[in-house]
Amino acid sequence: MFLATTLFLKDTMTPLSNGWKKGGGHVPRRFVYRTVSLDDIKLIKNGMKTTINDVVMGVSLAGLSRYLNRRYGETKEDKGATQKKNNLPKNIRLRATLIMNIRPSPGIHALAEMMEKGSKAKWGNWIGSMLLPFAIALYDDPLDYVRQTKATIDRKKHSHEAMISYFIIKTVLKLFGAKVAAFLYHRVMNHTTMCFSNIVGPMEEIGFYGHPMAFLAPSVYGQPHGLMIHFQSYINKMTFVLSVDEEIIPDPNRLCDDLEESLKFIKDAVVARRLV
Repeated sequence: MFLATTLFLKDTMTPLSNGWKKGGGHVPRRFVYRTVSLDDIKLIKNGMKTTINDVVMGVSLAGLSRYLNRRYGETKEDKGATQKKNNLPKNIRLRATLIMNIRPSPGIHALAEMMEKGSKAKWGNWIGSMLLPFAIALYDDPLDYVRQTKATIDRKKHSHEAMISYFIIKTVLKLFGAKVAAFLYHRVMNHTTMCFSNIVGPMEEIGFYGHPMAFLAPSVYGQPHGLMIHFQSYINKMTFVLSVDEEIIPDPNRLCDDLEESLKFIKDAVVARRLV
């Protein structure tokens, strides 16, 4: 799938797509964020016996599905927002590119430790990619979003996709040089719809030159995607940051609302069924 995406396999054109335009990473972007309770996410995690990553992916799937259903309804007759009656086309191929650290020993290491013979703390970046499909759909049961993403992530965990993609790019880099490797890597990102990241942050309050940090909201600029979603935890908060191309997503705050409301609906469903 990684090679097919590099060569020809593209995502379905949707209101979130960049139109596969050239130079898509060099356009103005807007950054918006929303901070929610990490305890709410943990409540869902414990109730459904999943991971925090499963929950945030499920919230993302629900929020994106709600947003796309509304965008499609603006261009044609609105059919509703239920599982049986909605505006979503069938069989949408929408994938996120996940950039992953594949170091055998993650984290920050002392220089002396990295220089030791046989050390697992290697020099340089060890970064692999994974293509994560989002099964865009509306479900009457909010918990189905988490179940759907959990099934997808469990399959990905048993694959070696990130490691294989790393060695493909590394081999191309050695044989053909940096320009060809960068071109192929850019095609993978350009043929998918979005980029996604979920980072575990500090569990205790941190400061910057004596000033306490209220929240962390990191993001990036320069990627060809029209949308990047970045989840960042910090103490008892979870902040999700959207980096958007406003020509593609003119209403990023509406998408933030959809993500926040999706979290509420899923949490309410867990509480109503007394899963916790």
